[in-house]
Amino acid sequence: MNKPSISMASEDVASGVRRIAPTVLSKVRRRLIPFLFLLYIVAYLDRINVGFAALQMNQALGFSATTYGLGAGMFFLSYVLFEIPSNVILARIGARLWIARIMITWGIVSSSMMFVRSPAGFHTLRFLLGAAEAGFFPGLIFYLTQWFPARERARTIAMFMTATLTAGVIGGPISGALLSLHGAAGLAGWQWLFLLEGAPAIALGFVVLRVLTDRPEHARWLADPERAALVACLEEDVRTRTDRQHASPWRALGNGRTWLLAIAHFTIPVMLYGLGFWLPQMIKAALRQGSGRASDGSDFTVGMLSAIPYAFGAVAMVLAGRHSDRTGERRWHFAVAATVGGAALAVSTAGTGIVWSIVTLSIAMIGLASMFGPFWALATTSRSALSNTAAAASIALVNSVGNTGGFVGPYLLGAINDATHSFAIGLYAIAAMMVAGAALVLTVDDR
Repeated sequence: MNKPSISMASEDVASGVRRIAPTVLSKVRRRLIPFLFLLYIVAYLDRINVGFAALQMNQALGFSATTYGLGAGMFFLSYVLFEIPSNVILARIGARLWIARIMITWGIVSSSMMFVRSPAGFHTLRFLLGAAEAGFFPGLIFYLTQWFPARERARTIAMFMTATLTAGVIGGPISGALLSLHGAAGLAGWQWLFLLEGAPAIALGFVVLRVLTDRPEHARWLADPERAALVACLEEDVRTRTDRQHASPWRALGNGRTWLLAIAHFTIPVMLYGLGFWLPQMIKAALRQGSGRASDGSDFTVGMLSAIPYAFGAVAMVLAGRHSDRTGERRWHFAVAATVGGAALAVSTAGTGIVWSIVTLSIAMIGLASMFGPFWALATTSRSALSNTAAAASIALVNSVGNTGGFVGPYLLGAINDATHSFAIGLYAIAAMMVAGAALVLTVDDR
């Protein structure tokens, strides 16, 4: 690692770190988190907008629930396939350039979804979208590890990842409004949705080139003493962990702890995307059950109601991350949240009507959201400090194996819904996976 060009005596460095580091970390958080938050809102919105498009697209193009579920999940097959190579490239050439490339290409593919006319075209573009976006999320997680010590990560990651829930809060009403453009300029509402929600990713990709700084040593927006204190703080964080390993990225993938975390992580995308891709249709069905009318509930109403579970989840995510950092505990925070989320998902099938659905699904989202910060703090902390490329590959492995759940969840719900004309059995299956994940993460070394 390159040293900053600052001459400070060793004793001054120690006292300077203690005095300046907390203030500097706050400054870095204010600089980076809002921008990364915005990027991830756009990313998550482009992933789940197909759930809102399906309110019109499935009927217009004759897609069955299985066809839609397969296409929704297809994104994750290519995402998983290309994720580790993408994160290794990011670690080697820098986040600034690679994140910009990812955003521009995924924005182009996302907007191109407006041209879908057949199941084959739908599945192909979803596969290409996953390939384009591969490495984005683990790349940002790795990027944050270059700026924040382990003790700060649950809170920091939770603040950044509230974008996942915020995208659901704002994405529902926006997507519902865009669907109401149906017929304007000869385009269907779902076509307008893909076109207009893909464009921000392209624009922000170019903004990334001007805003992001690859490493603390290059942060000219920090004063020299601040930059030196931050670098010293991060170096001290590394020294508190033993056995510095300059392993190749591929050797790091053989670590047993990494694989346990990857399997445990599988449960998060299963629920996140199973629920995310089908939530608009679940709410639509609940509105019909409550009114007895097949057409009850406009697309805009569905979008507004779908924002409620995400809003509760966003608050829970931040609070859980802060509590996990304050106590220094990760595993039980994950396990309790997973159990609560799974139980609420199962209970949601016991009643009918929109009020019951919103209440139980909101509790399920609270449990799901509370898992994120503690999990990624656990996944990015180890007694062994890996080299940069090895750490990036390890994070990507955890995320990529876990994200196979992003394929399983939507497809499972779609196939079961086609077979039974109900979401119940699929929701029970996901609830069971959540409880299994809770048990598994308790076996992981938390140091």
